[in-house]
Amino acid sequence: MANYASRKILYTGAAGGLGLRGTLAFLEKGATVVVLDRDEKKISDLKESAAGKSGKLIIKNVDLADEAALRDSIRETSEEIDGIDTLINNAAIYPSKAFEEYSIAEYQLVQKVNVEAAVICLQEVLPNMRKENFGRIVNITSITLSGGWANLAPYVASKGTLLGLTRAWAREFGVYGITSNCIAPGAFPTDAEKIHPNPEDYAKFVLDHQAVKRRGTPEDIANGLLFLTAEESGFFTGQTLHIDGGWWME
Repeated sequence: MANYASRKILYTGAAGGLGLRGTLAFLEKGATVVVLDRDEKKISDLKESAAGKSGKLIIKNVDLADEAALRDSIRETSEEIDGIDTLINNAAIYPSKAFEEYSIAEYQLVQKVNVEAAVICLQEVLPNMRKENFGRIVNITSITLSGGWANLAPYVASKGTLLGLTRAWAREFGVYGITSNCIAPGAFPTDAEKIHPNPEDYAKFVLDHQAVKRRGTPEDIANGLLFLTAEESGFFTGQTLHIDGGWWME
């Protein structure tokens, strides 16, 4: 059984959506979890849900698009807890409209939040991972990389970049005992689905494509995170774990 009592995890976008249950799962196992999030309501709900858990919860309200603030926040926290050994890049924005309607500024903002923030987070925590000769990196990509969704071009591009970085990091940092993997969630009933105009039809579309005929839950993602971040998963790297009910099979 994996031991998380001494683990220190940096988790972006971890207060709500698919992040909340993962955060609680780590706290239940005694880990220290540093949450980077900006949604005050979700942060409040997380604090309430985390009460009584054995781990330590640290919440930093920081704009991932603000490089200086992001670096300062991670450095300050790393010093407080004596380093971070696990990074989960989960935060993302997902504007939806026809490709030709995006301005370059809108496109760049998606990359800044979804990709560049992940790069900055790793740059800040990597020295400690190297020193400890141990690290776990998990990037949350998306089933949209399969090409089945329109009007999400900047988002899909950002997730494709994360996939490439995941593999590059796996190759480069494996010598230090650091693994780098992706989780590609399927279509989960979160706030992201609100971009679809007909929820009932969309839910049917999802179930028609899945082999497993139920909607995914945040617990499904939490279970994947516990596997990929465990000490016992040290021989699993450069891979994508599709948690999508058997929608996209490789």
